[in-house]
Amino acid sequence: MEILRVVITGSVGAGKTSFIRTISEIEVVNTDRRATDETAEIKTETTVAMDFGRLTFAAGQALHLYGTPGQFRFDFMWDILIEKAHAYILLVDAHRPEHFRHNRRILNFMNQRVQIPYLIGLTHTDSDDAWEAEDVAIALGLVDEDTRPPLINVNANEREEVFAALIALIEEFS
Repeated sequence: MEILRVVITGSVGAGKTSFIRTISEIEVVNTDRRATDETAEIKTETTVAMDFGRLTFAAGQALHLYGTPGQFRFDFMWDILIEKAHAYILLVDAHRPEHFRHNRRILNFMNQRVQIPYLIGLTHTDSDDAWEAEDVAIALGLVDEDTRPPLINVNANEREEVFAALIALIEEFS
């Protein structure tokens, strides 16, 4: 079987686990545990190692989806998961500008380790206080439009939108 490994990364609460759960054809393997730090202000459980899901898209071809933890204290998992990845998606919660700096650090972390296709998925764009895509791009340091990865809106709970994000990522290979 030909396997395409895709890492789904981003800050806490960006929708990584939801993204994988929405599209996976298998029950998602996760390592969610009760949040005991400042993460508890956003959600009750958080990923501490990884999430794993699978999507078969053709005979003998599948996507393996690996979700990273959002906290820097688990960045050793980022190294492990990105090492053999073919591509990644950085999910950015557009309504939490206080997370943009954290997402910029994740982006730099990933790009220092691998040179693979990636895109930015903007989540929570339906929120009244969500930032516009161009403003998020600037906050992430993606000012050169010629080298900027695609930025797309994605509701991590909507199968069609998650699927569209994966298609857009695969198109980055060509």
